[in-house]
Amino acid sequence: MSIHPSLRGINTLVGERSVFTRKERLLKLMEDGRVSKDDSVYGLPKVRTKFKLKAKKGKKKD
Repeated sequence: MSIHPSLRGINTLVGERSVFTRKERLLKLMEDGRVSKDDSVYGLPKVRTKFKLKAKKGKKKD
C-alpha cells in the first residue's frame, strides 16, 4: 500500500547520498594523498561519506 501524495514530505528527493561516484572518490582520495594520478583506477580503497556522530551527554552538575 502506498502513501498518499499529500502526506509525503516536501523534500523527499533532497538528502545526503550514502555513496560517492567514481570521480568523487578519486578526488577525495587525491586530496587525502592516498592515490596519485599514476595509480590504477581499479581496486580503489573505500572512502567514507559523511556520517552522523552521536552527541556525548554532559555530566550533570549538582
